[in-house]
Parts: sequence; structure tokens; C-alpha cells
Amino acid sequence: MGAIEGKWAEALAPEFKKPYYRELYGKVVNAYRTSVVYPPKEEIFTAFHLTPIEKVKVVILGQDPYHEPGEAHGLSFSVRNGVKIPPSLVNIFTELHDDLGIPVPKTGDLTPWAEQGVLLLNSLLTVQAHRAFSHRNFGWEEFTDAAIRALDREDRPIVFILWGNSAAEKKRFITHPKRLVISTPHPSPLSAYRGFFGSRPFSRTNAFLEANHETPIDWRLE
Repeated sequence: MGAIEGKWAEALAPEFKKPYYRELYGKVVNAYRTSVVYPPKEEIFTAFHLTPIEKVKVVILGQDPYHEPGEAHGLSFSVRNGVKIPPSLVNIFTELHDDLGIPVPKTGDLTPWAEQGVLLLNSLLTVQAHRAFSHRNFGWEEFTDAAIRALDREDRPIVFILWGNSAAEKKRFITHPKRLVISTPHPSPLSAYRGFFGSRPFSRTNAFLEANHETPIDWRLE
């Protein structure tokens, strides 16, 4: 596993000393040694590297990484340029188009969002190939709980977009008054029609940021 640096490292330092994190570290190291795991181990903490805690304006929280080859690269819902866009991201782009009128992107790489202050985080940060939620109960849940709590201590406007049940469980850690929480079903084909479509998360996020004198996110990818 790579290292978390900067103010994220300071905010999460107490976690690294806890027994659960030592167990988590051991389980993850063993998983990479004995099976195929995504994302590549040097990309587990990419979301933290690209979006420092002091620059986070928006959190998009998903469930766990894509579990097919070549897809996961450390940012929730994102795939590298040139990789076929997965069904969940197809639905996200459909909602983006319906919400803001933005042309559906041809790339699934969400790095430009991350660089503007959108923390693209999953509740679990690793997964075994072809087995969704296979690293449930490794300890990632507690670690990402701590990340959400650390963000909620930041005294500035932040939007939390929670997609899916495991993401929605983090809502209990979001208590600061300078928050907008948008919680909907996951954008996967199995649940998108149950309330994800029509939720307008992108326009609602920018309206909140602008109302709080923050620069809105440019959601275009091309």
C-alpha cells in the first residue's frame, strides 16, 4: 500500500495507530500477494493524493472499486481514458446530461473532477477481481468513516453526494451546518431508476457552492 501524505496524513494519523488498521494493512498485503486485487496497490489512495483535504468542496462516495480488469484506478466511478465506460458511469453521465445539458462525455476518466476538489471516494478501497464487496469487513469501512469525520471537521461549505446503501451509512458522521447531503440509490443499472435518475446532484451541488460564495465545479470532461 502506498502512503497518504500532506494534511490528509495529519488528519488520519490516529487511525494508523489503531489495532483495526494494523489488521487491515495485513489483510490487504496478503490479498495482493495471494489473489488479483483492484486497483493496483500503488493507486489505493489516489483519491487522497489528487484531492487534498484542504481543497475538498464535494465528496462523491460510492461502494467499492470496479472489480473487472483495467477499470479501477483509485477514484470512485472513474476509469482511465480509453477504457470502456462501465454501466454505473454511463448512468452518471446520463444524469449529468439531463441535469446540466452537458454532452455525454466520451471518456470515463474523472480526474478533472478530482483536481477541482471533488473527492472521489469509495467506502471500501480494494476488491478482489470479479467479486464485488469481497473486501467487506477488512476494516476499510472504519477507515473511510474516519475520512468522512475528518472532512466534517473542516469549517467550510462541503457537499456530500452519497450513492448507494453503504455510502448512505456515512451520513451519520456529517453534522456540520455548512453541509449539503445528497443521498440517493446507487447509479448501477439495478437501482438507478429507484431515485438516482432525476436527483439532479450536479446542479444542486453548484447551486449550494455558489450560494456559499464558492467556485462551482466544471463538470465537463471534454
